[in-house]
Amino acid sequence: MRTRVCIWYVAGYLIVSGLALVLAPGATLSMMFSDADYGLVMPRWVGMLSLALGTLVGQVVRHGVVVLYPLSFFMPAAMLVGFVGIYLQSRNPLFLGVIAVVGVGVVTTGMSMLIDRVSSRAERRG
Repeated sequence: MRTRVCIWYVAGYLIVSGLALVLAPGATLSMMFSDADYGLVMPRWVGMLSLALGTLVGQVVRHGVVVLYPLSFFMPAAMLVGFVGIYLQSRNPLFLGVIAVVGVGVVTTGMSMLIDRVSSRAERRG
């Protein structure tokens, strides 16, 4: 149950940020403290991908496809490494916000998966 809630957080930030980038890319990037101009096309493309991925993650949780839950931890964790690299390369504050939001999801999902696994093993033993 804990893991499901954490994965809903992941789906939520993907869907909300995706919609925001598709509908108002300039305003969204400004609210995310971006100091670079990406034009309108690239942020909208990223928004569409984020919206699609968020919808997919949401459906995984909604339908209880438990076998895919670890993917909602490992994919963002790997991307987190990439976001750190992009921030170090660009020094754009946008990526500090992205790192914080994704980092919260990675930490909470990872901890929840671990707690759920330990609880499940304890229940099976006795």
